Amino acid sequence: MKNDIQIKNKRAYFDYHIIDKYNAGLALLGTEIKAIRQGKANMTDAFCMFIGNVLYVRNLHISEYSHSSFHHHEIKRDRVLLLHKKELKKLKVKSEEKGYTIVPLRIFTNERGFAKIEIALAQGKKEFDKRDSIKDRESKREMDRAMKV
Repeated sequence: MKNDIQIKNKRAYFDYHIIDKYNAGLALLGTEIKAIRQGKANMTDAFCMFIGNVLYVRNLHISEYSHSSFHHHEIKRDRVLLLHKKELKKLKVKSEEKGYTIVPLRIFTNERGFAKIEIALAQGKKEFDKRDSIKDRESKREMDRAMKV
């Protein structure tokens, strides 16, 4: 299968310092994976949290599949993330520390066609860090413009 599905959370890179990245599987329903393959997902408000010893992604918006009948999925339901026990334990310990959180970065499909989500252990940025990122982005854009001319 073609790996052309790339749904990114650009807001996460702006709001957080990314410390460590993990690839996790997603437990999805049939209509959800079909909607993801159409590119109808939004990750801007999504975040990950532990309920018990299970890691869930919350507020991940996957629109309804256009060709489904009356069996629709909930648009913003909690979805289970599938990771190894060692990784789950490591993430749980780190996320309980002050200032750390787990954020989803992108959804993609692997070569077998399974939907995967890239999550990251992240630390929130302060306001002056965000201003620095904006300044760096704009200076890079100016340099690219000057290189074209």
